[in-house]
Amino acid sequence: MSVVPPSPLPRHLHATLEGHKGAVHIVTYAKGAAKYVLSGGTDRTIRLWNPDTGAEIKIYKGHGYEVLSIAVAPDNASFASSGGDRTAFLWDVQSGQTTRRFQGHTGKINAVEFNPEASVLASGSYDQTVRLWDMKAHTRTPIQILNEARDSITSINISTTEIITGSVDGHIRTYDLRKGQLRSDFLGHPVTSLQPTKDGSTILVGTLDSTLRLLDTTSGTLLNSFTGHANQSYRTKACFGFGEASVICGDEEGLVWSWDLVSGKPILSPSESKPPKVHAKVITWTEHHPLQNNEMVTASADGTVKIWRSAPQ
Repeated sequence: MSVVPPSPLPRHLHATLEGHKGAVHIVTYAKGAAKYVLSGGTDRTIRLWNPDTGAEIKIYKGHGYEVLSIAVAPDNASFASSGGDRTAFLWDVQSGQTTRRFQGHTGKINAVEFNPEASVLASGSYDQTVRLWDMKAHTRTPIQILNEARDSITSINISTTEIITGSVDGHIRTYDLRKGQLRSDFLGHPVTSLQPTKDGSTILVGTLDSTLRLLDTTSGTLLNSFTGHANQSYRTKACFGFGEASVICGDEEGLVWSWDLVSGKPILSPSESKPPKVHAKVITWTEHHPLQNNEMVTASADGTVKIWRSAPQ
């Protein structure tokens, strides 16, 4: 684990992105240095924003139900999305058109994720399965179906050697693609989010007992836990802070919490017992900028997306 001192949590409100009608379920940055964010929500739209100006650049329409997940391809030219209509969509960023649709799930799709080469798209559903789709072949059937879960799939992560899934059944399942083996770690509470470290050695797991856990990905050993936030009913995506020296998560009271990765203690000013309220409703998603240490984004059921930066010097 990193021993770099955690950077201060970006708390200065840089921009409020308003356009969605209803809850925003997902917001994510483009890869690398590209400057855009994508958000999706209950209004069935996906919106492309400039985080510097707060301007809405494009609206993607095609979903017939709420949007629950967005995954940007490594080249930033396309992205996948999913939601209540049981279909995963592949979009061209520039044209705004769907180029492929992946059908086969019998329930809403909570999560989509590319592998690092974007040769495979994984989709995880309320129907308790994960389906793997070949991005290079235009077949209408998945190349594999993972059906070991006993409840809804909420989150997926794919590396070159592993697929990790989280489920409402309380299990983290790790599929070793090289050895053809499956390891299941039972956490006792519904899993709502997964975030591995860049080196893949540990993974941050959110569960509906108001606890985040840092696990060793090889053994499933608990390395640290983070508490204080309220999260018992809704999916609230957690993330690492810049340099992976801290952990960040929004909660159901509209607060954004951060913890020191090593000590597990909340990072608060001396006058604070908890962070300030920054959204009117539950914060559904928190994501730190992939390259900049002074920026992060939050999405909320209050219908807004907010860009946060460190206070101007």
